[in-house]
Amino acid sequence: MAGETRTTTREVRDRARGALLGLAVGDALGAPAENLRPSEIRRRWGRIEGFVTDCPAGTDDTEYAIFSGLLLARHGSALTVAHVERAWHHWIADLDEGPFRGAGFSERGTLENLRRGLAAPISAQHRHAWSDGLAMRAAPFGVFAAGRPAEAARLVAVDGSVSHEGEGIYGGQAVAAGVAAAMRERGEGHEGVTSVVAAALSVIPTDSWTARSMRRAVVAAERAGTDPLERERAVRSAVVIGGYPWTDLAPEAVALAFGAFAAARGDFRTAVLTAVNMGRDADTTAAVAGALTGALCGAAAIPAEWAGAIAPVAGSCLPSMRGHHVLDIADLLTPEEDTR
Repeated sequence: MAGETRTTTREVRDRARGALLGLAVGDALGAPAENLRPSEIRRRWGRIEGFVTDCPAGTDDTEYAIFSGLLLARHGSALTVAHVERAWHHWIADLDEGPFRGAGFSERGTLENLRRGLAAPISAQHRHAWSDGLAMRAAPFGVFAAGRPAEAARLVAVDGSVSHEGEGIYGGQAVAAGVAAAMRERGEGHEGVTSVVAAALSVIPTDSWTARSMRRAVVAAERAGTDPLERERAVRSAVVIGGYPWTDLAPEAVALAFGAFAAARGDFRTAVLTAVNMGRDADTTAAVAGALTGALCGAAAIPAEWAGAIAPVAGSCLPSMRGHHVLDIADLLTPEEDTR
């Protein structure tokens, strides 16, 4: 794979910053469009080309990614299910503070189970174990395991065992492995994108719903023309199940994100805006597309006006994460001396 060429420590840190800043930017751009249909987005804003609120902010996606990043920075490759479970209790479940506004169904189900005294993997046995809640916080694992997709997939499955099962785990593994490959990828444009997608698909079952959806999305993106609306319709039509009420389904959200990533050929603005304007779980799909593209191209690929709008998180969903910035997490996961 082209990504096996060695990348310098400085480049790895820049890509780490690109990945996590890209996640936060995508999250903030997509938040207003979450759960909307493309027709509703066009009716409200035309086509979203930037922030549509005066005070753009991320959602639970960014706060949970910081949560996982801090956990990973503390334990590294020695991370265990017991570590993850204790962190859920210490930072979330055992706190009386805050209503955890904006948390997804999978997180709420997990919290309820943990507060009832259930332990992993039983804590993940709730109605939404297939959600994209693990995928939204998977990028830090790819940052930590730069160039090692299989290790990124292993670690994110350890994290996910507390909250997800089956397709929910596969979605997180695809994202983590994709980011890990992108962090060391030397190819540009179509070549780089192809290598990243291949790495993501390599860590999940070939016949899984997530893998099938990802392949359809990427093929649709590659066949579509350059018109943004045509591209978005093609990817969305290849993946979305019409009439299905839940927009946080991991096989759908992860596939839409990889479709947007493939359509953009390494252009950050195109990747996240493609994801945002497809609607559905737009904050998560744009966050994942942003993380993949940021990891592939580095922090400089993110428009300055977007990057500058990202502040330390407010802790609106996870009060214990208040004050942390994604760039600090990126630096924690990429120490000065890259000995891994």
